[in-house]
Amino acid sequence: MRRATGISLAIFAGLACFAHSVRAQNSPGTLDITARITPTAARPEPVRQFTFYILTKSYADIAKEVEAGDVIPKRDEFIDSLKVSKELKEWLKTHETLDLTMPELDKMLKADDIIHTPEFLAAYQRSNGGGVTNGLPRPKFKEADKTEHPEKYEKEQQEYYVALKKFIEKNPGTISGVEMELDAVNPQRKWALLQSNHKKRIQKLAPEVAQTKYLAAKVDTDLEGHAFERNLEPGKYWISSLSFDANAGDARVRWDVPITIGAGQTLRIELTNLNSTDTLAALTP
Repeated sequence: MRRATGISLAIFAGLACFAHSVRAQNSPGTLDITARITPTAARPEPVRQFTFYILTKSYADIAKEVEAGDVIPKRDEFIDSLKVSKELKEWLKTHETLDLTMPELDKMLKADDIIHTPEFLAAYQRSNGGGVTNGLPRPKFKEADKTEHPEKYEKEQQEYYVALKKFIEKNPGTISGVEMELDAVNPQRKWALLQSNHKKRIQKLAPEVAQTKYLAAKVDTDLEGHAFERNLEPGKYWISSLSFDANAGDARVRWDVPITIGAGQTLRIELTNLNSTDTLAALTP
């Protein structure tokens, strides 16, 4: 009986030791934050009354997650959606610009581009018409001949194109100013608006997703730039300012700093310009 009792006590002691070990491994840790920003040619200043978010995922990765769910058309898809000629769509796809009103456009356009792209041809004719350009070939074909006398129309159209190509190649300066006539078909404004609206949606949604799906805790700094969180489960986290800037003088910074909280441990970390999002270095205790 005594032996059985001894075994029971040993088992109980072992279970108690195991339970204590499990509790120790899962006991919450404490995060002690000090946040300071150094403006140019000035001393570090405390980041006062600022909210930091303790996330279970990097805010940069959260923003990528949100962006992946809000896809904008790729460049070629956007071009295909434009209400312009197929010739202009092809030209846009083979050139690195969507801005048809930029002053350097004349350096990108060749005589064949102008002749075979309706929008460029119309812009060139407007830019050089009305007697502005001496010697400019004039088309003899009429739109009525396109159905009534198609052979004549085709012949005179080709003759005009040949003459115009020779003229443009001989007088490349006449291309200058074409960009001023292309504002109505310029896709750059629409493309910029598409990207701007996309960016605004990401900037609005990412903080919401971070706080609803990945928020472990949030803390506010005091007047000395200190903040504490005393009840964090052991594991990996990110200290984030989300999409909000902390300011001091001319310095504007954000943080997305990885940390590891140990069981029952206190992690002290200083947030500065050096570990802001531009110069982020992984920090562990």
